[in-house]
Amino acid sequence: MTIVTHSVAETEAAAARLAASFRGGEVVALHGELGAGKTQFTRGIVKGLGGDVHAVSSPTFVLLNVYDTGRLKVFHLDAYRVHGAEDFDAIGFAELLEQKGVVVIEWPSRVESLLPPRRIDVKLQTLSPQVRRISVDERTA
Repeated sequence: MTIVTHSVAETEAAAARLAASFRGGEVVALHGELGAGKTQFTRGIVKGLGGDVHAVSSPTFVLLNVYDTGRLKVFHLDAYRVHGAEDFDAIGFAELLEQKGVVVIEWPSRVESLLPPRRIDVKLQTLSPQVRRISVDERTA
């Protein structure tokens, strides 16, 4: 599935629609350059699960933020500053995958060896300051 959004609100709404079908155990890998809208997409996921979008911030310096939406926990990770998969191992990444929440990873290519084969790859491409092309690919194995 590919869509084009024309504002932050539309990007968040697209993510909220995707998250509405989540039941727990989903892994969402967010691909895109700096400023492509990865954190906004995460806000939309949190919103779609009934959580507080104002609590969502980029975990670039802390590696992990956890949001309790009331429906499912969202584990929001950022691999931008990690030095390798071992940094994610150190924060218990494998255990997060077993929590039956939603695991959202920004910059997933930096920890590719740890990603499960069953996941949702989301590619955000900047077309202009407000316009994004969002491609969603659900990998089943």
